[in-house]
Amino acid sequence: MNATATATATTVATAAAAAAAAAAAAAAAATAPSTAAATPAASLALRTKLRPTVPVLRAATAALWRPDALRERYVRYLAAMQPLVRASVPLLVRAAERCAAEPDDPAARRLAAYCLRHAEEERDHDAWLLDDLAAAGAGPAAVPHPIVVELAGAQYYRIEHEHPVTLLGYIAVLEGNAPGPRLADRLAEVTGLPSGAFRTLREHAELDGGHLDELYRVLDALAPTPARQTAVSVSALHTADLLTRLFLSLAQDPGGHP
Repeated sequence: MNATATATATTVATAAAAAAAAAAAAAAAATAPSTAAATPAASLALRTKLRPTVPVLRAATAALWRPDALRERYVRYLAAMQPLVRASVPLLVRAAERCAAEPDDPAARRLAAYCLRHAEEERDHDAWLLDDLAAAGAGPAAVPHPIVVELAGAQYYRIEHEHPVTLLGYIAVLEGNAPGPRLADRLAEVTGLPSGAFRTLREHAELDGGHLDELYRVLDALAPTPARQTAVSVSALHTADLLTRLFLSLAQDPGGHP
């Protein structure tokens, strides 16, 4: 193994170990009983629970976007993200449908309105990724990455068997880890791919910050019970762990699924 490969393996392994430790600590914090005299706003509580995951996800992202073999890895990233983004609108619509089953709950009506509004904002974004792949000379994955299936599948379970408000934890993590405003230009320079291969990164760098602010306003307006607030936090922490694992998988292996 050459020095570059050794360094890469060390970076990925270190990030993976940190991810496991942070996920365990954060999950314990999410379910621990609160001793505070007053319950903080739901959005503040969620941000606090997610704080330990921030450096871990950053390390995984840094490993994903390191320069060596970046062209191939970026194409694999697009192919992994396309089915995940494709699941966004159906998840939001299903959450709104489950809210409709609670017609006497004002919070459910508010959540349903948010889900339907956000579904329209996210509509056809998976087509952007197909266009990015085509511009990069590639096509969609024959089958979704296993971690992508777990990311979306966990939300279907929570919507059906816990409460649709848990979807807000998932969205908070995805939109809270949106690409930076200069990432697309840097990747274009390093990979040599055409500008048309980076539409999704550019669009989400502009959109997701505003979407995240709206999500936190909605979460606070819902004033979830302590049990539902915990469920949102657990959903978010699970998502952060899975997203870290996905990025590390893509960073480690430029070829097929692990």
